[in-house]
Amino acid sequence: MKAMILKKLCRLEDNKTPLELVELPDPIPADNELLLDVTACGVCHTELDEIEGRTPPPTLPVVLGHQVVGRVEKAGTGSTGINVGDRVGVAWIYSACGECEYCRCNQENLCANFAATGRDANGGYAERMVISEEFAFQIPKTFSDVEAAPLLCAGAIGYRSLRLAQIDNGQILGLTGFGASAHIVLKMVQHMYPATRVAVFARSKKEQQFARELGAYWAGDTGDSAPEELNAIIDTTPVWKPIVEALRNLAPGGRLVINAIRKEDIDKRSLMDIDYPRHLWLEKEIKSVANVERRDVAEFLELAAEIPIRPEIQEYELADANRALCELKERTIRGAKVLRIG
Repeated sequence: MKAMILKKLCRLEDNKTPLELVELPDPIPADNELLLDVTACGVCHTELDEIEGRTPPPTLPVVLGHQVVGRVEKAGTGSTGINVGDRVGVAWIYSACGECEYCRCNQENLCANFAATGRDANGGYAERMVISEEFAFQIPKTFSDVEAAPLLCAGAIGYRSLRLAQIDNGQILGLTGFGASAHIVLKMVQHMYPATRVAVFARSKKEQQFARELGAYWAGDTGDSAPEELNAIIDTTPVWKPIVEALRNLAPGGRLVINAIRKEDIDKRSLMDIDYPRHLWLEKEIKSVANVERRDVAEFLELAAEIPIRPEIQEYELADANRALCELKERTIRGAKVLRIG
């Protein structure tokens, strides 16, 4: 099979082609595993964190990619609920131990043995991959393969972030950063909380305009002040300045939800600008998002089909994965980026 593999960590500023197109043996599914013929895989900022070492794969080389859509080509001997030919998705959650206190409480996202697709196990930047049946998700018929791919991470993690924001209908929500995840969150809010207005903070004028087109009542720069204080803000950026500015825009008792696996160090000095009375006092909260639970993915796919959510997509061939990653790094973005495979 063809696959794009990461052989060594690097900075994209120094190496614009970190992934290499190679031929690998087809993986063989074990009991309770599925062999997927991959048709699409989303490109996520977390892949940049993996390549640049902020959340490094434990072993190299590795096949990246954790927003995977494919058809079941073969099922292991113990497989029961999913059949050959079924279309399924694979998300960031590749596996968990199933036995610890967190797994027993349906919080497998906090499991010490949590394994991530495309980091701890080979992912979807390839023509085939294997996944345990327990961690494969049926894709609703309403979505094409490329439409479904970003729903598996950008959508699912956005859904979890929105749950953690604890927004009430009629309150005001802020989104800082407006890429793949945030634009899906905006669509969810419009369906779930129709009386809630959404303000968007984005560095790019194109992203601000995109947010207005999708229904944001206000959009401005990261450092701007919103027209009024916000009850909750979801941060989807890779850096620190938006955290400081978001805290400044929160209403008393407001909650900032940080939707990121890792943050880059490029502007970490921005944290020195935090002023306790202005940014943190009056019982403001900060809540991080750690991975996703299976529940997040399953519930969100059902919700996305009900709305339905149609993510904005830019498509690339598998061999163009490096270009997609560089454009993501350079934030030449509108919606989500998806590799079309097979």
